[in-house]
Amino acid sequence: MAVNLPETPSGAPSQQSQHGRQSRPAPETRPARPASGGRAGARRRAEGSRARKARRTGRRPRPWWIEIPAMAAVGLVVALLIKTCLFQVFTIPSGSMENTLRIGDRVGVNKLAPLTGWKPEPGQPVVFKDPGNWLPPQPVDSNPFTNAVSSVLSFVGLMPPKDDNYLVKRVIATGGQTVQCSGTTLTVDGRKVDEPYLHPGDDSCAGLDFGPVTVPSGYIWVEGDHRSDSADSRWHRQNPGGGAVPVGNVVGPVSAVVWPVSHLDWFGWTGR
Repeated sequence: MAVNLPETPSGAPSQQSQHGRQSRPAPETRPARPASGGRAGARRRAEGSRARKARRTGRRPRPWWIEIPAMAAVGLVVALLIKTCLFQVFTIPSGSMENTLRIGDRVGVNKLAPLTGWKPEPGQPVVFKDPGNWLPPQPVDSNPFTNAVSSVLSFVGLMPPKDDNYLVKRVIATGGQTVQCSGTTLTVDGRKVDEPYLHPGDDSCAGLDFGPVTVPSGYIWVEGDHRSDSADSRWHRQNPGGGAVPVGNVVGPVSAVVWPVSHLDWFGWTGR
């Protein structure tokens, strides 16, 4: 019996080849996208990446004029927290602590130590606020713009304190101890103090005998390592406290020299 097969449109291939395999249509070809290059292309790719990320997180991308100030604000907050609770940088202005600390050195002061119960001990270099008339009046910047910028940077801890009325000396004795210097010998409570940190050529008294002086409770007696070039407690015995410095004025122990690179040094968590 003859079977009529369905006709195919004229010129179209049959659905089945002579060997019984089904024919496949030719794959479609898409026109290639033109390559994008240069700054415009990079910008489009970056914007597309931000858009895809925003779609994944469900947030709209922030423009650069918002992101950059936000990042700067976060950085300033972090710097302020470090300065307030961890470390603050001070600049050494004189040679009174040579050769331990030199003129122009920037030192990191551990401000966390006093918050965790640390108290100054003999032998430790410390930074303290001027207890009164130890330093001459500081010059004032007459340029309002640079003065404002330096004030902000000082406030967040990226520059030394603006007023710069801080000093660095070494603790010799603490409250209740008796200090005396005679000839070339420094004693605390009658015991000679060994001072290997003294500037070469100096002795412990550097020609200035004094004492005995009993340090008031809550105060410290401080002297510079460059004993012959240091206006320290010895020279302010007529001041309140008899030349001693209130512990409340102490910022913290000097932990390290952080600049310049050629003079980097680490004194320890509470100095040495």
